[in-house]
Amino acid sequence: MPIKLGLIGKTNTGKTTFFNSATLSSEEISSYPFTTKSPVSGVTHAITLCVHPEFKIQDNPNNSKCLEGWRYIPIELIDLPGLIKDAWKGKGLGNQFLSIAAQSDALLHVVDASGGIDSSGKITEVGTGDPISDFADIEEELIMWYHKILEGNRDKISKLIRAGSDIVEALADLYRGIGVNNTHVKESLMATNLSEKEFDDFDIADTKKLASLIRKISKPTLIVANKIDVEGADKNFARLRERFNDSIVIPASGDSEFSLRRAEQKNLIKYSPGSEQFEIIKSEELNEKQVSALNFIKKGIMGEYMRTGVQFAINVAVFKLLKMNSIYPVADEKNLTDKKGQVLPDLILLKDGATIKDLAKEIHSDLTKGLLYGKDLRYNLRLPVDYQLRDRDVVSLVSASKK
Repeated sequence: MPIKLGLIGKTNTGKTTFFNSATLSSEEISSYPFTTKSPVSGVTHAITLCVHPEFKIQDNPNNSKCLEGWRYIPIELIDLPGLIKDAWKGKGLGNQFLSIAAQSDALLHVVDASGGIDSSGKITEVGTGDPISDFADIEEELIMWYHKILEGNRDKISKLIRAGSDIVEALADLYRGIGVNNTHVKESLMATNLSEKEFDDFDIADTKKLASLIRKISKPTLIVANKIDVEGADKNFARLRERFNDSIVIPASGDSEFSLRRAEQKNLIKYSPGSEQFEIIKSEELNEKQVSALNFIKKGIMGEYMRTGVQFAINVAVFKLLKMNSIYPVADEKNLTDKKGQVLPDLILLKDGATIKDLAKEIHSDLTKGLLYGKDLRYNLRLPVDYQLRDRDVVSLVSASKK
Protein backbone atom coordinates (compact mmCIF):
# COMPACT_ATOMS: atom_id res chain seq x y z
CA MET A 1 0.00 0.00 0.00
CA PRO A 2 1.54 3.32 -1.02
CA ILE A 3 1.69 6.12 1.53
CA LYS A 4 -1.16 8.62 1.20
CA LEU A 5 -0.65 12.34 1.75
CA GLY A 6 -3.69 14.62 1.90
CA LEU A 7 -3.59 18.28 0.84
CA ILE A 8 -5.89 20.33 3.04
CA GLY A 9 -6.63 24.03 3.45
CA LYS A 10 -9.10 26.74 2.58
CA THR A 11 -10.07 27.47 -1.02
CA ASN A 12 -7.68 29.62 -3.08
CA THR A 13 -4.59 28.80 -1.02
CA GLY A 14 -2.97 27.17 -4.08
CA LYS A 15 -3.58 23.53 -3.14
CA THR A 16 -4.43 22.51 -6.70
CA THR A 17 -1.36 24.26 -8.13
CA PHE A 18 0.74 22.45 -5.50
CA PHE A 19 -0.96 19.17 -6.48
CA ASN A 20 -0.44 19.76 -10.21
CA SER A 21 3.22 20.68 -9.79
CA ALA A 22 3.84 17.59 -7.64
CA THR A 23 1.98 15.17 -9.92
CA LEU A 24 2.32 17.03 -13.25
CA SER A 25 -1.45 16.80 -13.48
CA SER A 26 -3.65 19.51 -14.95
CA GLU A 27 -6.63 19.86 -12.65
CA GLU A 28 -8.74 23.00 -13.08
CA ILE A 29 -7.31 26.04 -11.30
CA SER A 30 -9.52 29.08 -10.72
CA SER A 31 -10.53 31.53 -8.00
CA TYR A 32 -14.08 30.16 -7.68
CA PRO A 33 -14.78 28.54 -4.31
CA PHE A 34 -14.87 24.72 -4.49
CA THR A 35 -13.05 24.46 -7.81
CA THR A 36 -11.97 21.08 -6.41
CA LYS A 37 -15.45 19.65 -5.88
CA SER A 38 -14.36 16.15 -5.05
CA PRO A 39 -11.06 14.60 -3.94
CA VAL A 40 -8.56 14.16 -6.77
CA SER A 41 -5.81 11.60 -6.44
CA GLY A 42 -2.46 11.51 -8.26
CA VAL A 43 0.98 9.98 -7.96
CA THR A 44 3.93 12.00 -6.74
CA HIS A 45 7.28 10.74 -5.42
CA ALA A 46 9.34 10.89 -2.26
CA ILE A 47 12.99 11.15 -3.24
CA THR A 48 15.94 9.62 -1.42
CA LEU A 49 19.57 8.88 -2.23
CA CYS A 50 19.91 5.43 -3.82
CA VAL A 51 22.40 2.89 -2.46
CA HIS A 52 23.57 1.50 -5.82
CA PRO A 53 26.58 3.86 -6.29
CA GLU A 54 27.85 2.84 -2.86
CA PHE A 55 27.88 -0.82 -3.93
CA LYS A 56 29.32 0.10 -7.35
CA ILE A 57 26.58 -1.69 -9.28
CA GLN A 58 23.81 -0.68 -11.67
CA ASP A 59 20.31 -1.24 -10.29
CA ASN A 60 17.08 -2.40 -11.99
CA PRO A 61 14.34 -0.73 -9.93
CA ASN A 62 10.99 -2.43 -9.92
CA ASN A 63 8.60 -0.63 -7.54
CA SER A 64 10.35 2.76 -7.81
CA LYS A 65 12.65 4.48 -10.29
CA CYS A 66 16.27 5.61 -10.08
CA LEU A 67 17.47 8.78 -11.83
CA GLU A 68 21.04 10.04 -11.50
CA GLY A 69 21.55 8.27 -8.18
CA TRP A 70 18.19 9.27 -6.65
CA ARG A 71 15.32 6.87 -5.91
CA TYR A 72 11.83 8.13 -6.69
CA ILE A 73 9.30 6.30 -4.50
CA PRO A 74 5.62 6.50 -5.58
CA ILE A 75 3.37 8.30 -3.08
CA GLU A 76 -0.36 8.92 -3.44
CA LEU A 77 -1.25 12.61 -3.18
CA ILE A 78 -4.89 13.60 -2.62
CA ASP A 79 -6.15 17.12 -3.30
CA LEU A 80 -9.14 17.67 -1.05
CA PRO A 81 -11.96 20.21 -1.49
CA GLY A 82 -11.47 23.43 0.48
CA LEU A 83 -13.19 23.53 3.85
CA ILE A 84 -15.68 26.08 5.14
CA LYS A 85 -16.70 26.93 8.69
CA ASP A 86 -18.85 24.26 10.38
CA ALA A 87 -17.75 21.58 7.90
CA TRP A 88 -17.70 19.18 10.86
CA LYS A 89 -21.47 19.65 11.09
CA GLY A 90 -21.73 18.52 7.46
CA LYS A 91 -21.84 21.97 5.83
CA GLY A 92 -20.43 22.43 2.33
CA LEU A 93 -18.40 19.37 1.39
CA GLY A 94 -17.52 18.80 5.04
CA ASN A 95 -18.32 15.15 5.63
CA GLN A 96 -16.79 14.05 2.32
CA PHE A 97 -13.68 16.13 2.99
CA LEU A 98 -13.19 14.93 6.54
CA SER A 99 -13.67 11.24 5.81
CA ILE A 100 -11.14 11.33 2.95
CA ALA A 101 -8.69 13.47 4.94
CA ALA A 102 -8.86 10.86 7.67
CA GLN A 103 -7.71 8.13 5.23
CA SER A 104 -4.42 9.96 4.65
CA ASP A 105 -1.29 8.91 6.54
CA ALA A 106 -0.22 12.54 6.94
CA LEU A 107 -1.60 15.93 5.97
CA LEU A 108 -0.01 18.87 4.17
CA HIS A 109 -1.93 21.94 5.30
CA VAL A 110 -1.56 24.60 2.59
CA VAL A 111 -2.02 28.23 3.66
CA ASP A 112 -1.76 31.40 1.58
CA ALA A 113 1.31 33.05 3.11
CA SER A 114 0.69 36.19 1.04
CA GLY A 115 -2.50 36.90 3.01
CA GLY A 116 -4.44 37.04 -0.25
CA ILE A 117 -7.66 35.34 0.87
CA ASP A 118 -10.30 36.38 3.39
CA SER A 119 -11.67 34.21 6.21
CA SER A 120 -14.14 32.51 3.84
CA GLY A 121 -11.44 31.65 1.27
CA LYS A 122 -12.34 34.36 -1.25
CA ILE A 123 -9.59 36.27 -3.10
CA THR A 124 -8.87 39.60 -1.42
CA GLU A 125 -6.16 42.24 -1.45
CA VAL A 126 -2.74 40.70 -0.74
CA GLY A 127 -1.69 41.29 2.84
CA THR A 128 -5.19 41.73 4.26
CA GLY A 129 -5.84 38.04 4.97
CA ASP A 130 -4.35 36.15 7.91
CA PRO A 131 -2.78 32.72 7.29
CA ILE A 132 -2.50 32.09 11.04
CA SER A 133 -6.29 32.32 11.43
CA ASP A 134 -6.76 30.28 8.24
CA PHE A 135 -4.69 27.44 9.68
CA ALA A 136 -6.46 27.62 13.06
CA ASP A 137 -9.92 27.59 11.40
CA ILE A 138 -9.27 24.38 9.47
CA GLU A 139 -7.55 22.74 12.43
CA GLU A 140 -10.59 23.48 14.60
CA GLU A 141 -12.87 21.83 12.01
CA LEU A 142 -10.79 18.65 12.12
CA ILE A 143 -10.69 18.60 15.93
CA MET A 144 -14.45 19.18 16.16
CA TRP A 145 -15.04 16.27 13.79
CA TYR A 146 -12.91 13.94 15.92
CA HIS A 147 -14.69 15.31 19.00
CA LYS A 148 -18.13 14.73 17.47
CA ILE A 149 -17.23 11.04 16.87
CA LEU A 150 -16.18 10.66 20.52
CA GLU A 151 -19.14 12.51 22.07
CA GLY A 152 -21.61 10.72 19.82
CA ASN A 153 -20.39 7.33 21.05
CA ARG A 154 -19.99 7.92 24.78
CA ASP A 155 -22.66 5.38 25.77
CA LYS A 156 -21.16 2.73 23.53
CA ILE A 157 -17.66 3.26 25.00
CA SER A 158 -19.03 3.22 28.59
CA LYS A 159 -20.80 -0.08 27.96
CA LEU A 160 -17.65 -1.64 26.48
CA ILE A 161 -15.56 -0.53 29.46
CA ARG A 162 -18.17 -1.80 31.96
CA ALA A 163 -18.18 -5.12 30.08
CA GLY A 164 -14.44 -5.42 30.71
CA SER A 165 -12.89 -3.71 27.67
CA ASP A 166 -9.79 -1.63 28.09
CA ILE A 167 -10.38 2.11 27.47
CA VAL A 168 -7.48 2.19 24.99
CA GLU A 169 -8.95 -0.66 22.97
CA ALA A 170 -12.46 0.83 23.11
CA LEU A 171 -11.33 4.25 21.85
CA ALA A 172 -9.01 2.78 19.22
CA ASP A 173 -11.90 0.68 17.89
CA LEU A 174 -14.03 3.80 17.62
CA TYR A 175 -11.46 5.60 15.44
CA ARG A 176 -9.84 2.62 13.73
CA GLY A 177 -11.57 3.32 10.41
CA ILE A 178 -9.68 6.63 10.17
CA GLY A 179 -6.22 5.29 10.87
CA VAL A 180 -6.05 5.46 14.67
CA ASN A 181 -4.35 2.63 16.56
CA ASN A 182 -3.85 1.67 20.22
CA THR A 183 -0.51 3.49 20.46
CA HIS A 184 -2.05 6.76 19.27
CA VAL A 185 -4.80 6.50 21.91
CA LYS A 186 -2.40 5.52 24.68
CA GLU A 187 -0.09 8.46 23.91
CA SER A 188 -3.08 10.83 23.80
CA LEU A 189 -4.43 9.65 27.17
CA MET A 190 -0.99 10.05 28.75
CA ALA A 191 -0.40 13.52 27.23
CA THR A 192 -3.80 14.77 28.47
CA ASN A 193 -3.33 13.21 31.95
CA LEU A 194 -6.58 11.31 31.48
CA SER A 195 -5.19 7.78 31.69
CA GLU A 196 -6.00 7.52 35.43
CA LYS A 197 -9.44 9.16 35.20
CA GLU A 198 -12.63 7.10 34.82
CA PHE A 199 -14.13 7.55 31.33
CA ASP A 200 -17.60 8.28 32.76
CA ASP A 201 -16.05 11.21 34.66
CA PHE A 202 -14.66 12.86 31.48
CA ASP A 203 -16.31 16.24 30.96
CA ILE A 204 -16.72 18.00 27.58
CA ALA A 205 -13.37 19.78 27.98
CA ASP A 206 -11.64 16.43 28.64
CA THR A 207 -13.13 14.77 25.55
CA LYS A 208 -12.25 17.75 23.33
CA LYS A 209 -8.68 17.78 24.64
CA LEU A 210 -8.43 14.03 24.03
CA ALA A 211 -9.95 14.26 20.53
CA SER A 212 -7.49 17.06 19.70
CA LEU A 213 -4.49 14.94 20.73
CA ILE A 214 -5.76 11.82 18.92
CA ARG A 215 -6.12 13.90 15.74
CA LYS A 216 -2.65 15.43 16.13
CA ILE A 217 -0.81 12.20 16.94
CA SER A 218 -2.61 9.91 14.47
CA LYS A 219 -2.57 12.36 11.57
CA PRO A 220 0.79 14.24 11.61
CA THR A 221 0.58 17.53 9.75
CA LEU A 222 3.02 20.04 8.33
CA ILE A 223 2.22 23.59 7.25
CA VAL A 224 3.00 24.61 3.67
CA ALA A 225 3.37 28.41 3.55
CA ASN A 226 2.45 28.71 -0.12
CA LYS A 227 2.76 31.76 -2.43
CA ILE A 228 6.06 32.64 -0.76
CA ASP A 229 6.97 34.32 -4.08
CA VAL A 230 4.45 37.12 -3.40
CA GLU A 231 5.79 40.29 -1.78
CA GLY A 232 5.14 40.38 1.97
CA ALA A 233 4.68 36.61 2.28
CA ASP A 234 8.05 36.30 4.04
CA LYS A 235 6.67 38.21 7.06
CA ASN A 236 3.69 35.87 7.35
CA PHE A 237 6.00 32.88 6.99
CA ALA A 238 7.99 34.16 10.00
CA ARG A 239 4.73 34.67 11.94
CA LEU A 240 3.55 31.13 11.12
CA ARG A 241 6.83 29.64 12.33
CA GLU A 242 6.69 31.63 15.55
CA ARG A 243 3.01 30.96 16.29
CA PHE A 244 3.06 27.23 15.44
CA ASN A 245 6.53 26.42 16.75
CA ASP A 246 5.47 22.82 17.48
CA SER A 247 4.83 22.23 13.75
CA ILE A 248 7.11 22.08 10.71
CA VAL A 249 6.45 25.09 8.46
CA ILE A 250 7.83 24.95 4.90
CA PRO A 251 7.94 27.97 2.56
CA ALA A 252 6.75 27.03 -0.93
CA SER A 253 5.82 28.41 -4.31
CA GLY A 254 3.56 25.99 -6.15
CA ASP A 255 3.46 28.37 -9.13
CA SER A 256 7.27 28.38 -9.43
CA GLU A 257 7.52 24.59 -9.19
CA PHE A 258 4.75 24.18 -11.76
CA SER A 259 6.59 26.54 -14.18
CA LEU A 260 9.86 24.62 -13.72
CA ARG A 261 8.23 21.21 -14.16
CA ARG A 262 6.46 22.36 -17.36
CA ALA A 263 9.65 23.87 -18.77
CA GLU A 264 11.55 20.68 -17.92
CA GLN A 265 8.83 18.61 -19.62
CA LYS A 266 9.28 20.66 -22.79
CA ASN A 267 13.10 20.17 -22.58
CA LEU A 268 13.65 23.91 -22.19
CA ILE A 269 15.52 23.47 -18.91
CA LYS A 270 17.24 20.70 -16.98
CA TYR A 271 15.62 20.39 -13.56
CA SER A 272 15.02 17.65 -10.99
CA PRO A 273 12.12 18.08 -8.53
CA GLY A 274 13.39 19.49 -5.26
CA SER A 275 16.70 20.56 -6.75
CA GLU A 276 18.28 23.83 -5.63
CA GLN A 277 19.09 24.86 -9.18
CA PHE A 278 18.11 24.43 -12.82
CA GLU A 279 19.88 24.91 -16.12
CA ILE A 280 18.43 26.58 -19.21
CA ILE A 281 19.24 24.37 -22.21
CA LYS A 282 17.18 25.97 -25.00
CA SER A 283 17.37 29.71 -24.35
CA GLU A 284 16.55 30.49 -27.99
CA GLU A 285 13.07 28.97 -27.54
CA LEU A 286 12.21 31.10 -24.50
CA ASN A 287 10.36 34.38 -24.87
CA GLU A 288 11.10 37.47 -22.79
CA LYS A 289 8.32 36.74 -20.28
CA GLN A 290 9.58 33.17 -19.71
CA VAL A 291 13.18 34.34 -19.24
CA SER A 292 12.01 36.95 -16.72
CA ALA A 293 9.96 34.33 -14.80
CA LEU A 294 12.88 31.88 -14.69
CA ASN A 295 15.25 34.62 -13.51
CA PHE A 296 12.82 35.53 -10.73
CA ILE A 297 12.59 31.87 -9.62
CA LYS A 298 16.39 31.59 -9.64
CA LYS A 299 16.96 34.75 -7.56
CA GLY A 300 13.73 35.37 -5.66
CA ILE A 301 12.87 31.78 -4.73
CA MET A 302 15.97 29.59 -4.95
CA GLY A 303 18.28 32.42 -4.00
CA GLU A 304 16.19 33.15 -0.92
CA TYR A 305 14.80 29.73 0.09
CA MET A 306 17.09 27.33 -1.87
CA ARG A 307 14.13 25.48 -3.45
CA THR A 308 10.49 25.90 -4.43
CA GLY A 309 9.45 23.83 -1.41
CA VAL A 310 6.97 21.49 -3.14
CA GLN A 311 9.19 18.40 -3.33
CA PHE A 312 10.81 19.30 -0.02
CA ALA A 313 7.39 19.29 1.70
CA ILE A 314 6.63 15.81 0.33
CA ASN A 315 10.03 14.47 1.41
CA VAL A 316 9.69 15.99 4.89
CA ALA A 317 6.18 14.52 5.27
CA VAL A 318 7.41 11.02 4.41
CA PHE A 319 10.82 10.93 6.09
CA LYS A 320 10.38 13.33 9.04
CA LEU A 321 6.66 13.41 9.92
CA LEU A 322 5.95 9.74 9.20
CA LYS A 323 9.53 8.73 10.12
CA MET A 324 9.89 6.29 7.24
CA ASN A 325 13.11 4.45 6.44
CA SER A 326 14.11 3.18 2.99
CA ILE A 327 14.92 -0.53 3.13
CA TYR A 328 16.30 -2.60 0.23
CA PRO A 329 15.50 -6.33 0.60
CA VAL A 330 17.28 -8.77 -1.75
CA ALA A 331 17.20 -12.56 -2.17
CA ASP A 332 20.76 -13.10 -3.47
CA GLU A 333 23.18 -11.57 -0.96
CA LYS A 334 26.18 -11.87 -3.25
CA ASN A 335 24.73 -10.11 -6.31
CA LEU A 336 22.10 -8.02 -4.48
CA THR A 337 19.33 -9.36 -6.73
CA ASP A 338 15.87 -10.81 -6.39
CA LYS A 339 15.06 -14.33 -7.58
CA LYS A 340 14.70 -13.05 -11.15
CA GLY A 341 18.21 -11.56 -11.16
CA GLN A 342 17.11 -7.90 -10.93
CA VAL A 343 19.59 -5.76 -9.00
CA LEU A 344 18.20 -3.88 -5.97
CA PRO A 345 14.71 -4.09 -7.46
CA ASP A 346 12.61 -3.02 -4.50
CA LEU A 347 12.65 -0.24 -1.99
CA ILE A 348 10.27 -0.71 0.93
CA LEU A 349 9.31 2.17 3.22
CA LEU A 350 9.01 1.05 6.84
CA LYS A 351 8.28 3.15 9.92
CA ASP A 352 11.15 3.90 12.27
CA GLY A 353 11.37 1.04 14.77
CA ALA A 354 10.33 -1.64 12.27
CA THR A 355 12.25 -4.90 12.62
CA ILE A 356 13.56 -7.70 10.42
CA LYS A 357 10.35 -9.59 11.26
CA ASP A 358 8.24 -6.58 10.15
CA LEU A 359 10.14 -6.51 6.86
CA ALA A 360 9.46 -10.21 6.29
CA LYS A 361 5.76 -9.62 7.00
CA GLU A 362 5.70 -6.70 4.57
CA ILE A 363 7.22 -8.76 1.75
CA HIS A 364 5.01 -11.83 2.30
CA SER A 365 3.25 -13.15 5.42
CA ASP A 366 4.67 -16.65 4.78
CA LEU A 367 8.22 -15.32 5.11
CA THR A 368 7.82 -14.95 8.87
CA LYS A 369 7.47 -18.72 9.21
CA GLY A 370 10.83 -20.20 10.07
CA LEU A 371 12.56 -16.81 9.89
CA LEU A 372 16.01 -17.21 11.48
CA TYR A 373 17.75 -13.86 11.00
CA GLY A 374 18.49 -11.08 8.58
CA LYS A 375 21.82 -10.20 7.05
CA ASP A 376 23.13 -6.65 6.72
CA LEU A 377 24.88 -6.76 3.33
CA ARG A 378 26.74 -3.49 3.79
CA TYR A 379 28.68 -4.76 6.83
CA ASN A 380 28.16 -8.53 6.43
CA LEU A 381 26.44 -8.81 9.81
CA ARG A 382 23.84 -11.24 11.08
CA LEU A 383 20.83 -9.35 12.43
CA PRO A 384 18.39 -10.88 14.94
CA VAL A 385 14.71 -10.89 13.94
CA ASP A 386 13.96 -8.09 16.44
CA TYR A 387 16.74 -5.84 15.05
CA GLN A 388 15.34 -2.37 14.30
CA LEU A 389 16.13 -1.48 10.72
CA ARG A 390 17.88 1.76 9.78
CA ASP A 391 17.44 3.99 6.75
CA ARG A 392 19.12 2.64 3.59
CA ASP A 393 19.75 -0.84 5.05
CA VAL A 394 20.33 -3.50 2.37
CA VAL A 395 19.29 -6.87 3.81
CA SER A 396 18.58 -10.46 2.92
CA LEU A 397 16.32 -12.68 5.01
CA VAL A 398 17.38 -16.15 6.06
CA SER A 399 14.74 -18.71 7.01
CA ALA A 400 14.89 -22.37 7.98
CA SER A 401 13.58 -23.39 4.54
CA LYS A 402 16.08 -21.14 2.69
CA LYS A 403 18.94 -22.49 4.75
